[in-house]
Amino acid sequence: MIETSRRTTVQARFPDGRVFEAAWGTTIEAFMHHAQPPSDGRIVAALMNGRLRELATTLRDDVDLAPIGSGNSDGSRIYRRSLSFLLVAASAELFPGRAITIHHSMPFGGYFCQPDDRTPLTEAELNSLRQRMQELVAADLPISQVAVPLEEALELFRASGDAEKADLFLRRRKDYLTLYELNGVRDYFHGFMVPRTSYLDLFALHPYNEGFILQFPAVTPNVLQSFEDEARLVQVFQEYQNWLHVMEVANVTALNKVIADGRLREVILVAEALHERQLSQITNQIASRPKPVRIILISGPTSAGKTTFSKRLAIQLLAQGRKPITIGMDNYFVPRDDTPRDEHGNYDFEAVEAVDVPLFTHHLRQLLAGEEIIQPSYNFHTGQREWGEALHITPNHVIIIEGIHGLNPKLVDGLPTDEIFRIFIAAFTQLNLDKHNRVPTTDTRLLRRIVRDAAHRGYSAAQTIGRWQSVRRGEKRHIFPNQDNADVFFNSALVYELSALKALAYPLLLQVEPGTPERVEANRLMAFLQWFDPIPAADLPYIASDSILREFIGGSILDDYEPAGG
Repeated sequence: MIETSRRTTVQARFPDGRVFEAAWGTTIEAFMHHAQPPSDGRIVAALMNGRLRELATTLRDDVDLAPIGSGNSDGSRIYRRSLSFLLVAASAELFPGRAITIHHSMPFGGYFCQPDDRTPLTEAELNSLRQRMQELVAADLPISQVAVPLEEALELFRASGDAEKADLFLRRRKDYLTLYELNGVRDYFHGFMVPRTSYLDLFALHPYNEGFILQFPAVTPNVLQSFEDEARLVQVFQEYQNWLHVMEVANVTALNKVIADGRLREVILVAEALHERQLSQITNQIASRPKPVRIILISGPTSAGKTTFSKRLAIQLLAQGRKPITIGMDNYFVPRDDTPRDEHGNYDFEAVEAVDVPLFTHHLRQLLAGEEIIQPSYNFHTGQREWGEALHITPNHVIIIEGIHGLNPKLVDGLPTDEIFRIFIAAFTQLNLDKHNRVPTTDTRLLRRIVRDAAHRGYSAAQTIGRWQSVRRGEKRHIFPNQDNADVFFNSALVYELSALKALAYPLLLQVEPGTPERVEANRLMAFLQWFDPIPAADLPYIASDSILREFIGGSILDDYEPAGG
């Protein structure tokens, strides 16, 4: 400690090999401003010796620094979290005693927000909120960390009407809590922030339903997308919020209390029953079509539960007298040499051009016409197509096709649209830590995939995390742009699932090697999972054997089931 205190300068080495020196105690922000290293979007944080750090961090030793831009997944979360605090601080000043809750995400890049009293902000109030946020940005005010005695923090939360946040920290073992402070407003946020308000100049506020939308960049780091109403997706989120109300599990604290009180079994059974009701409603929509549905297309992002959903849907169709058969889209991959490559020169199996769409469409036409086809089979080892068994169907058959490109219109170009039904499935998570700290849907899916990859595919958590950004890029390019083509959305989220995944995911995350980029993400996920109490072993059997969650944690009765199709 004595040696360190005598230092007068520190050095920072950047990925391009440049080294900069400054006075001892200089912030990372100052180094970034001087070095101006390239980044994806505006620089909002940094990796310091392989660990994520805020720009406000002061340097007391020589370090390696790498910029984190707002286009990076960590950087994007930091920007959105900081922008949420800006909103909270401005609204606390303008509307004292009228707290704002950040409910859920919006598909074009934004959060749906609402006053707790459910009285919408008037146009004048929303304009004043927007103006005050812009004034705080222009003032370039610091966003600072402050350590507060725990009892003082709990009293602060209760006084501001944030009882759920107070409940969240009741069991905290440390006698203090680190809060963020902006313009005299203090609040807790799970994760890092930008150092000052001037970083947060890119946002918009839009009135929406009984609340408003806080919009931020989504696809391109420095650009706001055009505002488009996604009423059906919003309805999915709101329906899930109603489910949470029915189950009396509004947040993580409530879920933990359910576990502590021994009421989890009932919550599991109700959550699974709500999934079954969704399935039944979708099957009834299919059956009520004036013309019989012959093709069902199912799409959604990775780890949404598409496989289990498809099999459960097939069983529902069988119960209605239909004969479901499945066709695997992966079997229609083009030969390896014809597979397109991405910008890095790697095979891009997620591009629609990786599928032999003309052959796929031709086979569907033949089947609908009552003709026989020879089914292809793709050999992933050789990268070549092989041929399998013959297939023909009757008018009572319904073809189920599940895959990444299921809702791409190219897939069924020229086929009778009145005989096609399209389903989009995703985990639209709505259970949050508290009114200002969200649980991202992508985190739920990543944890699902980490557990499944380790159990069924032999991948480590580090390998799954390492592929995740590539997977997410593919989803943004090939899946989400086509979700509006869906006839119906299925929400595969389960209110209790993160408590079930915790015991399986946490040991896998601990195995990720320290000092690696994957460990940065593993640390974030472990810090996030700490808020969830694990499901008692005695309650695990109450998770239905055909549950969506069984696809990831194991024990699914549907693992070996394939609809025979009569």
